[in-house]
Amino acid sequence: MDLDALDAIDVHVHVHADASGHLALDDELNAAAAKYFKGDPYNPTVHEIAADYRGTRMAAVVFTVDAEAATGQMTLSNEEIADAAAQYPDVLIPFGSIDPARGAAGIRAARRLVEQHGVRGFKFHPSLQGFEPNDRRHYPLYAELEALGVPALFHTGQTGIGSGLPGGRGIKLRYSDPMLLDDVAADFPGLTVIMAHPSVPWQDAAISVATHKANVYIDLSGWSPKYFPPQLVRAANTMLKEKVLFGSDYPLLRPERWIRDFDQLEIKPEVKPLIMKENAVRALALR
Repeated sequence: MDLDALDAIDVHVHVHADASGHLALDDELNAAAAKYFKGDPYNPTVHEIAADYRGTRMAAVVFTVDAEAATGQMTLSNEEIADAAAQYPDVLIPFGSIDPARGAAGIRAARRLVEQHGVRGFKFHPSLQGFEPNDRRHYPLYAELEALGVPALFHTGQTGIGSGLPGGRGIKLRYSDPMLLDDVAADFPGLTVIMAHPSVPWQDAAISVATHKANVYIDLSGWSPKYFPPQLVRAANTMLKEKVLFGSDYPLLRPERWIRDFDQLEIKPEVKPLIMKENAVRALALR
């Protein structure tokens, strides 16, 4: 990947379908998410994502979420995503996803994905996968990621998945409280932890964790920047200017819209390139 040729790295891009047309989410969850984001359902494959990002001077971190045990929907193949992304090394950076409940098998899978399939990090969604990130039963998996030298990206805050459904389809928001990740970051100082999204209703907590822990970053995906909590904008512009990352949450929120709204924020000119690319280069160890 020619980093000098890029203006931005989108660190939060979902693969919603595999090459056979199998979807990452079932119809009910897909419809609820589309309604929450006020968009038409779009379920791109890795190949379609590459086509969408090529020509934009942006790279994309792509992943699915292994939530089969919690949702009953067969997860997309990490191997298929990584191997497809390898066909587009100029624009795609593959992440894997492991349900921590997989235990020793998940740990072996994580190592195999990194060593044999070129995976560069792992995505977790505690609310969708139904686990508390600081549960010590999951610490062996984090230790493996730390040893492999790859980051862990965790969903934080509220979620559009299940939003508006009875009981939110059983999805519990409390699992995505960023304070649970403070334990993880403290106990694994060599593990890069990326807290995804404005962490509403826990935004101040996320800022505190990212300020206190050198190995913690915040990605700005999932919200149009015009709706960002004001304290997040202030922190991104000052004390966290080297700790926040551009992310869109494609395909539910397209990068073009995110960037258009981000340009309306009063972000210092010298900070914008840090957020759009340079912080991600460092967090993902791309150089």
